Amino acid sequence: MKLYVEGGGDGKALQIECRRGFREFLEKAGLKGKMPAIAACGGRRFAYEDYCTAIANGEAAMLLVDSEAPIAAAHQKGKPDEWLPWQHLKARQGDGWDRPQGAREADCHLMVQCMESWFLADREKLKDFFGQGFRDNALPSAANPVETIAKTAVLDSLKNATRHCQLKGQYGKGDHSFKLLAQLDPAKVVAASPWAKRFVDTLKQKMGA
Repeated sequence: MKLYVEGGGDGKALQIECRRGFREFLEKAGLKGKMPAIAACGGRRFAYEDYCTAIANGEAAMLLVDSEAPIAAAHQKGKPDEWLPWQHLKARQGDGWDRPQGAREADCHLMVQCMESWFLADREKLKDFFGQGFRDNALPSAANPVETIAKTAVLDSLKNATRHCQLKGQYGKGDHSFKLLAQLDPAKVVAASPWAKRFVDTLKQKMGA
């Protein structure tokens, strides 16, 4: 089974970092020894297109992309295995993606509202990672569920919180995101993000972990 994820840009080095970040996160989540192959596809549109090609070729595949926006209540009704991520991607302005023939809802997963939302679930790791100068009071209130915080607010708060971090510098996706992902505590992420829990639970089920 291959997991198609957005991230890694166009450069080989960042794609390696992207695969490493997801691999280490998923191994800690309980998939060590049962890992899928991971394809770092660059932009989320490329991830979707690569996933569609895999499905058309009859390959076992799963898609993981940012939701980029809140999930409408109509697409998140009932149990997690009844949620409708493909309808979110079809309805979202700028996407309009069709579910490829043969794909199931359980094959499509969302980071709500972006991968950096997961970082807010493990604030201790954020603080340790950036070290002196990190301002955790610049982050959104911990009382706010991470999936309700807009992507722009998440990214702006990370930049503001790290503005005075001299060791690693201000947060940048290319410099920090996948290194941070590799260090997160998956238990904290799945506890804070129902969509992350759906993703990890489904992947473990598929891989027999």
